[in-house]
Amino acid sequence: MVTFLAGGTGTPKLLDGAARVFDSAETAVVANTGDDVELGGHLVCPDVDTVLFAGGGVLDRETWWGIDGDTTATHEELSRLAAAAGDAIEGEPGAPRYLGDDAQTAGREIARWRRFSAVGEFMEIGDRDRAVHLTRTSLLDEGKTLTEAIRILAAAFDLDVDLLPMSDDPVSTLVHTEAGETLHFQEYWVARRGEPPVADVEFRGAADAEPTDAVLDALAEPVVVGPSNPVTSLGPMLALPGFERALRETPVVAVSPFVGDEVFSGPAAELMAGVGREPSTAGVAAAYPFADAFVLDDADPTALDRHVERTDTRIDDADDAERVARACERALDTVESDAPDVGPPREGAE
Repeated sequence: MVTFLAGGTGTPKLLDGAARVFDSAETAVVANTGDDVELGGHLVCPDVDTVLFAGGGVLDRETWWGIDGDTTATHEELSRLAAAAGDAIEGEPGAPRYLGDDAQTAGREIARWRRFSAVGEFMEIGDRDRAVHLTRTSLLDEGKTLTEAIRILAAAFDLDVDLLPMSDDPVSTLVHTEAGETLHFQEYWVARRGEPPVADVEFRGAADAEPTDAVLDALAEPVVVGPSNPVTSLGPMLALPGFERALRETPVVAVSPFVGDEVFSGPAAELMAGVGREPSTAGVAAAYPFADAFVLDDADPTALDRHVERTDTRIDDADDAERVARACERALDTVESDAPDVGPPREGAE
């Protein structure tokens, strides 16, 4: 059994080749839910759904978001209606529209602090994609947990791996900017395109949330941390009570999303700098004191105090992903065969 921690696009890309290395029936994927939003009353789980759609063979691999070939008639009509309303609707058409403060803590508990109106929908949601969100939200309203709802969807997409949300409790990733604003991560990244500069990142609700029993069982197995954003993809998981402790008690291999101080993609460098971490492989290693070994790119000059496997870590297709997954396998084999001599003492904060 092996467990992957997934957020953004890095780990889903790695999973494309991991099935050639690790038995899918013995693979769990714990997905970040800090990025989730309730948009127009429907719970959207971007990091969960990237794994769901990729494993189901329907992911749009140009964008790594949504379903390939999906139509957007509903999204376009929402935008048209908002534009046609003109001055009758306050604010800029297409800009994120938070529901009021009272609404943020009302209704579904899982959607706390991340409720947006669908007027002028700021995230492009495809029509088939929207059906997934409607199904998930309706299952929650019927009394299912998020874990149960996602397992039902995983069965509908014939997923081979066990896909688990990190928690059934609400955790919301909020970006505090140097301009004094507090933005949900989706507003910061999708609507604002990573602007303005980051001053800090908050995982609201994490202290009162818990990893599920299914997640804790998965974390008892060897873990691979894919090349995901350490701040907003892994940060919400690590903020959950007991999550990092579980990682300190099991073999962990992490793939750096950097080559030295150059990041492959996404806002990882800006976010790491914003929370006071060095935006580099060295910074990732400092953020992951629980990791016993790392997979680094051949061109990465970083020297670490833990076991390192090197390969070309760029992932453009399934063959690339298999190469990186095999490096992860080698690293896990080393960690498991020589555990007392690999990695720093497992100490640190929860």
